[in-house]
Amino acid sequence: MSGLLRTVASRATPVLRGPAVPLRANLHSGPAKEKIGTVETIIGLTVFSATILGPSGWILAHLEDYKNKQ
Repeated sequence: MSGLLRTVASRATPVLRGPAVPLRANLHSGPAKEKIGTVETIIGLTVFSATILGPSGWILAHLEDYKNKQ
């Protein structure tokens, strides 16, 4: 019985999986088309940092308020 199940499973598996299509991302590497300036870099890092650290800082600053809520 197990031999029969093994045979059926081995023949049904490729059919159920579908066609084997290799998945590849279309990535292109090379130098940037436009150079990013220092001011743009600083603004981007500032916004990114505020986005990540802002909510965390808010929660930590108001931790006692959250503890006292009932």
